[in-house]
Amino acid sequence: MRSLIAEGGVRFGLTGAESEAAREVARYIDHTLLKADATRDEILKICEEGVRYGFASVCINPTWVREAACALRGSGVKVCTVIGFPLGANEPDTKSYEARRAIFDGASELDMVINVGALKSGDHDLVARDIRGVGEVAQEVGQICTVMI
Repeated sequence: MRSLIAEGGVRFGLTGAESEAAREVARYIDHTLLKADATRDEILKICEEGVRYGFASVCINPTWVREAACALRGSGVKVCTVIGFPLGANEPDTKSYEARRAIFDGASELDMVINVGALKSGDHDLVARDIRGVGEVAQEVGQICTVMI
């Protein structure tokens, strides 16, 4: 992991057992739980782990953002959520609303899934509107927005 950081790596996503390397570079790791059946207790557990190990963020589904934001308040661990997850096939205005709502609920980072079908179809206008819609919402409040393909 040190070599990845030296080469300019900014963030990493890891799952699995705790390791010395993970503890050393925890501030670069997004601790993620995106299972559709994740429970409140599981969300609170990854929030506790995020604080304990000093992860960069806890990345969760939008329905849990408010809960995680309350649990992480003042800890320095960010709340990240996903927009248009997992398929990315939502309309751009739906994703923009989802992003705005997530920020309202306490998210400080957004990971959006682009419309892969539009991309594969060559509909570059739709792809651009898709990204721009969520990106502008994030930019309005100075939040990070990552685009996933």
